[in-house]
Amino acid sequence: MSHGDHEHPTDWKHDGVKVIPGDQLDPNTAQTPGMDRKAAINFARVGAQKLWAGTVTIHPNAKTGAHHHGGLESVIYVVKGQARMRWGEKLEYVAEAGPGDFIFIPPYVPHQEINASTAEPLECVLVRSDKEAVVVNLEIEPVEKPEAVAWVDPIHKAP
Repeated sequence: MSHGDHEHPTDWKHDGVKVIPGDQLDPNTAQTPGMDRKAAINFARVGAQKLWAGTVTIHPNAKTGAHHHGGLESVIYVVKGQARMRWGEKLEYVAEAGPGDFIFIPPYVPHQEINASTAEPLECVLVRSDKEAVVVNLEIEPVEKPEAVAWVDPIHKAP
């Protein structure tokens, strides 16, 4: 049974599931100094209407320039390595995430990704809430010592 209208049935073969091999990601996407982004899912590649997904690698002991992603929400999933995130008007806040951890970045939040390891690359998966990658690189003079921020789940209160 087709979910398309009667005159134009849906072509599930061509308009259905798409698998994008990991060795065929597209480096031709918005970049920030210090990281290597590659697009897997976007409008141009698969016709995505509402999200962008790809990977990012940050070399050992490296950090990105400060940036934000406009009105987009971003999710980072740490696959390998130790991520140190700084954020705020002067990058005055800091938190770390390791393999298996998710990081949520709300719209317009100035932030910087840092590879906390001096030996191994930081490898992450990125997902954004629109079909195109928006990156606004910023000139920020960061504070010397950022304040550590522990995450407290608003549903499950800290003990």
